[in-house]
Amino acid sequence: MPGTVFKKIELVGTSPNSLSEAIANAVAKASESVRGMSWFDVVQQSGSIADGKVHEYQVTIRVGFRVE
Repeated sequence: MPGTVFKKIELVGTSPNSLSEAIANAVAKASESVRGMSWFDVVQQSGSIADGKVHEYQVTIRVGFRVE
């Protein structure tokens, strides 16, 4: 049967430094158990504040991976 099938999962990555690092952290952790990841979409960006300063960046992503 020709064609490729993909599945999407939703992840939330965090970082004390940046949104980019939060994305990288989520992808790196998922790669420990998910094979065939191909792409991601950013769904939401958010963060937390403590003592009037940015405390943590949070990003929700959808990751697509090939179904074997």
